Amino acid sequence: MLAVREVMSTSEEIKKEFQILLDSQNELLNLAKDIKDSIKFGTKYQGWYSRAYKLVEAFAPERLNEFTSYYLIDTKRKVVNIDNYVLQDYVKGNSAPYDMYNRPLWDVNNLIMIRILNQMQIMASLSYRIDAVLQDVTGHLFAELQDSELQAAAQLKKISKRAAGALAGVVLERHLQRVAVNHKISISKQNPTIGDLNDPLKNNSIYDTAVWRKIQLLTDIRNLCSHQKSIEPTEEQVDELISGVNSVIKSVF
Repeated sequence: MLAVREVMSTSEEIKKEFQILLDSQNELLNLAKDIKDSIKFGTKYQGWYSRAYKLVEAFAPERLNEFTSYYLIDTKRKVVNIDNYVLQDYVKGNSAPYDMYNRPLWDVNNLIMIRILNQMQIMASLSYRIDAVLQDVTGHLFAELQDSELQAAAQLKKISKRAAGALAGVVLERHLQRVAVNHKISISKQNPTIGDLNDPLKNNSIYDTAVWRKIQLLTDIRNLCSHQKSIEPTEEQVDELISGVNSVIKSVF
């Protein structure tokens, strides 16, 4: 659970990092207006690019080549023209070629400002992915945690069938709580049990009656393991609980 909480707590930090980089737009554009500021621009931009690169790589690797293409010089480039002149050219102090009248073939500063805006637009579009990406990461962490806990329950059965069943019940309860949150289903209790969750999830069509009945049966076995001390759960019942919970967490999201 610690790893899941750590992922969730980083969301705001990542959003702040995105915002800081996006807020640098005006400063970079102003520095790019005059070739005299190219050194100062290069210092500022290089730091910005290194930080932005890591975010693009993490949140949209499929757009990383596009992002870097506005900065990196194409190693296959033979002739510099307006289409392949990039930010790295400007940072290195390379100007545009001159025509026969000793005039630059294009406005370097204007072109560099366009390249910056291209990269900023990519960054702005990615900022909306943060929650979705982190939710996906969190989901994977939950899945790994659930699998390991069910494996532990199967091992624990050799020592205590009650403890094994109780652990499997906790996995089911926590999973259904997460399903309710994912679907924005309001549950009146602050710490709802499986029984508190089963009816609302079925009533909101998250799953059908067959699944609802299956969860009811799993709840009965879980309660037998956790509460009814006078009756000992059988090994078959605990096996049914563990396999049933595994089936639910793999099919109900």
